Amino acid sequence: MKKATSGSPGDRPRRRPQLRQGIIILPSAFTLGNLFFGIYALVTAARGDMIWAGWFIVFAAILDLADGRIARFTRTGSNFGAELDSLVDAISFGVAPAFILYQLYLSDTAWGWILSFAYVTAVVLRLARFNLEQGGEAKTHFHGLPCPTSGMILATFYPFSQTPFFQAQLGDLPWPNIMGIVTVILSVLLMSHIPYALVPRIGFRTRRGLFNTAFILGALFLALTVPRYYFFPALVLYTSWGLVKAFILGLLERLPERDPLLDEEEEENDAGAEVRRVDYRDVAPGRFRRRKIKWPRQQGGEEEEEESDQPDDPL
Repeated sequence: MKKATSGSPGDRPRRRPQLRQGIIILPSAFTLGNLFFGIYALVTAARGDMIWAGWFIVFAAILDLADGRIARFTRTGSNFGAELDSLVDAISFGVAPAFILYQLYLSDTAWGWILSFAYVTAVVLRLARFNLEQGGEAKTHFHGLPCPTSGMILATFYPFSQTPFFQAQLGDLPWPNIMGIVTVILSVLLMSHIPYALVPRIGFRTRRGLFNTAFILGALFLALTVPRYYFFPALVLYTSWGLVKAFILGLLERLPERDPLLDEEEEENDAGAEVRRVDYRDVAPGRFRRRKIKWPRQQGGEEEEEESDQPDDPL
């Protein structure tokens, strides 16, 4: 005897297609790779290898950039992914850089750990505000200094300090005190309202896209050939430029042309290409059928019907 079923077909539990589940796993895998490098940076710093500990933070930042791009490209962004990314970032760009800083300069002081605690607190608060204000995804600018930037500044200082240039020109400065001040400044910038630009989008159809592509390729070349000389100065320059730009615009009382924190996607059709609507009925005619949609009465009028092509439920 067949078991009786009740309810309409729409009440049955819907299964998510397996392909989409696999795609969703992809950005989460990059996020967990970010976590792996953050944890391994802690382990490496505890073993005393501060150079590789700094590079592992850089690797974590690369994966953090990649998981967001992949989620947007595959259109699989979700609240779960945003929350997971924030939890991982708190470790990779908060706890791990603070521990590296503590191992380098603060372990011999009685209350030096408070500085590391203050930095981690700023990172956690920054991530919580980011999820509330920008929904876990910045469109045009970050509201405040992004956590990967501050984390890499603290983590890549030691590799930069081991270069011949640093030893000859800057080695005599009181760097433990300087890095303590830098950590305080980074903590303040994390909680600030200064807009910081995103990584520029590459492209080949416009002059701006070509310029961004050349800039990214040049930065990538320097990062691969002279990483010890590149990362720390470049990140400090990026941080300082955002601060100086905001200060100058504030003195001039100039407002931006549009809200830099406006939660809107940039126009991707910069070349003026023709935008057309794709009809998928010729590709998969069996998955589309004619349906009638009934609209409710408007102020005593009659119900209106409209025919529309809608895909059938594949499941």
